[in-house]
Amino acid sequence: MNAHTSDMVPGPVRDAPQPPASDVSGWVGFVGLITLLSYILFARSFPEISAALGYPNDLGRLSGPYSALLAMVLTGGAMAAWSVFVEKVHRNPSTGIDWDNRRAVSDVVDISITKLAGLWATWFIIAGLYCLGRWYWEGNYLFAMNVLGAAIIPLVVLSVPYVIWIDRVMTNPRDSSWHFGAMLIGKEAYDFEQVKKHWRAWIIKGFFTAFMISILPIGFATVVDTQTAEILNNPVLLGVFLFEILFVIDVQIGTVGYLLTMRPLDAHIRSGNPFLAGWIAALACYPPLAWGVLGNIINYEVNTADWAYWLADYPALLWLWAGWLVFLTGIYAWATVAFGIRFSNLTYRGVLTNGPYRFTRHPAYVSKNLFWWCATMPFLVTSESLTDAIRNTAFIMAVSGIYYWRARTEEAHLLAEDPKYREYYDWMQEHGVITSRLAKLLHWANPRKGQGRMEPQPAE
Repeated sequence: MNAHTSDMVPGPVRDAPQPPASDVSGWVGFVGLITLLSYILFARSFPEISAALGYPNDLGRLSGPYSALLAMVLTGGAMAAWSVFVEKVHRNPSTGIDWDNRRAVSDVVDISITKLAGLWATWFIIAGLYCLGRWYWEGNYLFAMNVLGAAIIPLVVLSVPYVIWIDRVMTNPRDSSWHFGAMLIGKEAYDFEQVKKHWRAWIIKGFFTAFMISILPIGFATVVDTQTAEILNNPVLLGVFLFEILFVIDVQIGTVGYLLTMRPLDAHIRSGNPFLAGWIAALACYPPLAWGVLGNIINYEVNTADWAYWLADYPALLWLWAGWLVFLTGIYAWATVAFGIRFSNLTYRGVLTNGPYRFTRHPAYVSKNLFWWCATMPFLVTSESLTDAIRNTAFIMAVSGIYYWRARTEEAHLLAEDPKYREYYDWMQEHGVITSRLAKLLHWANPRKGQGRMEPQPAE
């Protein structure tokens, strides 16, 4: 349980048969999915397309890292265009923008200069942290550093007209970036809570953007280059190929979410998780901490094989198990697609209540952990050692416990931020296909705790 939460107290029960309306339309992610799959098909078919058009092709299939980056750009552009031109999200009150009351440039230029000072200083500090982190300059991270290095000058140049443009229409242009700039300049009254809010958001963006860009090329190359004719009759190879496709969907759309945190798209970070426990639980699952924590301290794959090894002598069961694992991976990818352009860890960017979030509040965590259990089978070991089996099982239970901890800290954050999430939480306790049954089971196991939600305390 999160350290910043009080005892369980009953919350109001929603009697309506439907959850509250989602802040994110399911169409946004669908448009991104279709765009991404279309580009993957184009990249795989590029030699045939070139030949049909009479052009020489020295590139082969377009499976390189910059092709993966282009896939992400096209996917994000399609989702952004749909959001603005079809759903007109830029008109949502939650953007904090009033397009009908533009200020003169002269009225906001001082505010914009202060904000730009805060933004540029933030980018400089993040760049410095990238330089200090040795892991950013080797392996997969090197691609991310090259991309971000090439982007920094255009980003600085374009930030000037963008910030002035946005400040002219924002209802309150003195946002958290302005407060950090004011603190640096030392000429304005600033709110230190807003400064902390600014840094929570940018640490999240800086940490996860580099990670997401670094893993873009890996699965993308596999998906584009795999010869499907060779795997259709093999449940293991076919299953692995489908896993890769679904993971590529997750990574591509997830990366868009970290990059397009923009007010005109109503996708800005409204707040970063203020709870230290939430940060520890989340960052433990990603490099570099994951290399030590999940990779060594609680490694649950010592002397294990996997599902393909243990089921090799049972062809029918092998096909069934492959289908089950593809289903779990599909739920995991669907949970990301449902966010559209608003996916990111540790942030509040609106409330999502549709797609897989109608069944459980944490479909990605549930499906991911079930996949690990079912794919690894840590209780079966090649060493025939009972100690290895017990240790591996205990460690994968610890990993699942970390994800439960992450889920609780995320809930505490969102419960504190938005009445709609509290309404959604209570609706899920009563009507969620998975969540309501789990809540009843937990209530049966420990009736003293009741079935109400946790009421979060203010962040310290």
